Amino acid sequence: AMVVCSGTQNDLSTTGNSEIQYNLMRERYTGCEIVMGNLEITMMEHTRDFSFLQSIREVTGYILFAINEFSRLPLDHLRVIRGTTLYEDQYALAVMVNYQKEGQHGLQELGLTHLTEILEGGVKIIQNKYLSYAPQVIWQDIVKDGAAPIILEDNGPETCEDVPCWGPGNDTCQILTKTVCAPQCNGRCFGRNPSECCHNECAGGCTGPLDTDCFACRNFNNSGSCVPQCPQTVIYNKHTFKLEPNPDAKYQYGSICVSQCPTNFVVDGSSCVSNCPTHKMEVEKNGVKRCELCGGLCPKACRGTGTQNRQTVDALNIDSFINCTKIQGSLHFLVTGIHGDDYNNIPALDPEKLKIFNTVREITGLYILSIQSWPENMTDLSVFSNLQTIQGRTLYRGYSLLVMKIPSLTSLGLRSLQRINDGSVYITGNKKLCYHDTVNWTRILTSIEMGHVCDTLCSSEGCWGPGPDQCLSCKNYSRGGTCVPECMFVTGETREFADASGECMPCHPECKVQEGKETCIGPGADECVACANRQDGPHCVSSCPEGVMGGEGVIFKYPNKQGRCEPCHINCTQG
Repeated sequence: AMVVCSGTQNDLSTTGNSEIQYNLMRERYTGCEIVMGNLEITMMEHTRDFSFLQSIREVTGYILFAINEFSRLPLDHLRVIRGTTLYEDQYALAVMVNYQKEGQHGLQELGLTHLTEILEGGVKIIQNKYLSYAPQVIWQDIVKDGAAPIILEDNGPETCEDVPCWGPGNDTCQILTKTVCAPQCNGRCFGRNPSECCHNECAGGCTGPLDTDCFACRNFNNSGSCVPQCPQTVIYNKHTFKLEPNPDAKYQYGSICVSQCPTNFVVDGSSCVSNCPTHKMEVEKNGVKRCELCGGLCPKACRGTGTQNRQTVDALNIDSFINCTKIQGSLHFLVTGIHGDDYNNIPALDPEKLKIFNTVREITGLYILSIQSWPENMTDLSVFSNLQTIQGRTLYRGYSLLVMKIPSLTSLGLRSLQRINDGSVYITGNKKLCYHDTVNWTRILTSIEMGHVCDTLCSSEGCWGPGPDQCLSCKNYSRGGTCVPECMFVTGETREFADASGECMPCHPECKVQEGKETCIGPGADECVACANRQDGPHCVSSCPEGVMGGEGVIFKYPNKQGRCEPCHINCTQG
């Protein structure tokens, strides 16, 4: 296995003195073969020994070599600079101002004797007073992008004569692998004949025509073979007509295919990543950390109120609760938070801002949801309509829900609240409050005015307020938290089925809408009564599989007259 290390993003800035910098670099790069990121060497004196760079074969970002005084950059085994990040957004290799201002020390030769490919970006070599060799190298043979900038200015006098070279020795001649190739070769070559082309997946040249003969890989290295992509995590099973887990799957780690991601990385699809993207969360299954879609907001825990300097939710701290799904601690709503606190220069809270709490699903802490003040124009607590659980981890007998002396309150509106794990509920002095005594508090905890009754679609378990979206549970069916008399089994544009809990769920989009009868019996593409487009085995699909990876290669199918997918002839390669 290749030894991989992380690069840096310091540009020309340094941390600590030169001794600390040097020791950090030596520790980071000794024995390293692939630098994931940028290789940056700046402000080093002529006495420093950089022979530990000899092991590096590939840099995925850029190389920056600037304001140094030593004479040779010993990257003799470097084959490829990928340029996935570029210096000044243009350069994969930047070599600048490498000489002593008052003295005779400085860079004399670039030891890049095996560098044969820069995949992205150009080259900038300027103001290297004693550098005489590298500027005469044929950079057009190395740089893949013909339009990439190549800037060579204010370097030492030319000394190479006719043969492009990296230094004075006989072993420093440039190896040409592109500009000398036969026109039949569309990449690199290992000789001048039409039969001596490198494989398309090679980068930097090769020793023969196979994908195992490459100096480096253009895309990915799979156990010594250069491939356009790593073995995928799912492959098409022609017997079950499904995409199924591939037992030989590998993950992309930089330019390498690995059977498992390194310790500090997470699997995201078919790649190893350092962090999950914003719409996904990290989940560990069977000892493997993976990024999975959050299905709405990703979990975010936030600190609650109740401490000396954070006694109540107020205008100054309410933005700290944006996108929170879990509150660790209490939430207090006191008069100094709702109406403002002149003594501490805190303005009144804008009632609209309370909608921030729409994302909260769980509160856990001590003496928990305490509402002792509320805006006069708000008649319920529906900003907490998605709150499902109050954990109530109290160490003594206290209240988990306190709603006290709110004159504007007519209903609670806590329609998603399913569980209060510990502690009591105290609701008192709310003169206009109704519906609260229809709630089966016993189930949730493991003065009814005339006309204020629960909606007819609610079950006998009660409700949090008026309307079919405030029921504890439904008499018939529900759709997205609102009780309905019936699902759209045989009517409407989007047909539905009912799951085991009575929730109306949409049929798969590939199901064909039926007239006067049910369209599907479940959520899957194999649970349709008929298909809207094509059918592959038992599954309704938008089109037949075309160029999908299977166990024995790529699979192509075509639709017959009935719209069923049939395999193309074994001799077909493009469908």
